Amino acid sequence: MLKKVLIANRGEIAVRVARAARSLGIRTVAVYSDADAGALHPRLADEAVRIGPAEARLSYLDGARLLAAARETGADALHPGYGFLSQDPDFADACAAAGLAFVGPPGDCMRVMGQKVPARRAMAAAGVPVVPGNLDPLADAADALRVAAEVGYPVMLKASAGGGGKGIRLVRSAEGMASAFDRARSESEAAFGRGDLYIEKAVDRPRHVEVQVVADHHGSVVAVGERECSVQRRHQKVLEECPANRLPERTRRGVAEAAVRAAAAIGYRNAGTVEFLVDDAGEFWFLEMNTRIQVEHPVTEEVFGLDLVREQLLVAGGERLSFSAGGLRPRGHALEARICAEDPEEGFLPSTGVVAHLEVPAGPGVRFDGAVFEGMEVGLHYDPLLGKLVCWGPDRPAALARMRTALDGFTLAGVRTTIPFLRRLLDHPGFVEGVYDTGFLEGPGKPLLSPSPRGDLDLVAAVAAVLHRRARPARAAAPAAGPSPWVQAGRREAMNGGGPR
Repeated sequence: MLKKVLIANRGEIAVRVARAARSLGIRTVAVYSDADAGALHPRLADEAVRIGPAEARLSYLDGARLLAAARETGADALHPGYGFLSQDPDFADACAAAGLAFVGPPGDCMRVMGQKVPARRAMAAAGVPVVPGNLDPLADAADALRVAAEVGYPVMLKASAGGGGKGIRLVRSAEGMASAFDRARSESEAAFGRGDLYIEKAVDRPRHVEVQVVADHHGSVVAVGERECSVQRRHQKVLEECPANRLPERTRRGVAEAAVRAAAAIGYRNAGTVEFLVDDAGEFWFLEMNTRIQVEHPVTEEVFGLDLVREQLLVAGGERLSFSAGGLRPRGHALEARICAEDPEEGFLPSTGVVAHLEVPAGPGVRFDGAVFEGMEVGLHYDPLLGKLVCWGPDRPAALARMRTALDGFTLAGVRTTIPFLRRLLDHPGFVEGVYDTGFLEGPGKPLLSPSPRGDLDLVAAVAAVLHRRARPARAAAPAAGPSPWVQAGRREAMNGGGPR
């Protein structure tokens, strides 16, 4: 069993990992940049170490500084969360070389799956269906034209090192290939430091369905259901569901079996997600594998009654999985809405400010994974994700009703958020019926991206709530912000009585 884990991340995922570790009796070390000195995650951990200025490359992306923090605090494991260095194979190898258990897969697994072309080649060799296209990087635009002519238009031009919707272009004809190739290559070089591209046949009206897998060091590889992730804006997920709705049973079984085969083929360990494109007929093809815990993992947890981060820590410590495929019993339906500091009325531009008032919904079947609090400053240094609202119900209509009620009761004043947009999404007939694909927000759901007529009313209501709270009779002064007494007690020896350093 692990004894102390350094959490090499921030925000809601750092809080999530800290709580899972505490449930296992594992001590935690948080790291924080100057921008996060007053954040929640360093206050919840047993120890906290400053790792640099606000700029991510000088703090959360500084692998050497993270490893130094692990040595200084005597950590025997490192959890990378998602984003930052979570899918950096060299960093995973460096952790192993430093004697740290990396809470994720081996670096070699990341190398195979981190580049889309080698991943497609490996999956084809393992018998996992892949979208028709090329299995080698394109030499130039002329090479792209040749492959596209063989595959047939329309095609998707994609960055081999891609992710987050970067370096992707839909090409409908040969006339548009040259400019699309240049734009995709330029975007890929800017985002990933390399411009390798490949081509896939564009699947008509595809759905994005992903399978959660977990593998231990004792030969067990288990698929833990699937998630529907087709509501996307600019190739980035907005809302997820578990299980995927309207999925033929043969397809449900097929993607699960293919995901297990994919993970086993590369000797995968720990938690990961195998993603597929699914067409109207239920045919499916491998898209990519995310070699880390996913942002949307809570919907799977709610349906299967698991703590996936806990399983990650157990596996990293050499333990066997606490469950088997035969013992998994899905129950009900769950949705996850990403609450982001973005302004839907201004093209989803990031929103900054200080959280003046916060009321988080609660009740049966309602969960919020976040690290936001009143008085928190929301800046531009990092991803705008504030937290994830997860609602479970005995069936999809019940989960939808619970999510609507939860969003109606979610108040966050001081910064613009995606809450009004998400609330409108839940009332759209196409979404309510579950008839949607990855083009939903560019087609039938496009009006949802327009300014909301309720936007000003939402703002007025939030401001009124703040004024009402401030008008209440004064109460006794609250204790100064900082670690709670139980955290301080755990820190005294390690921190010599100090706060975050």
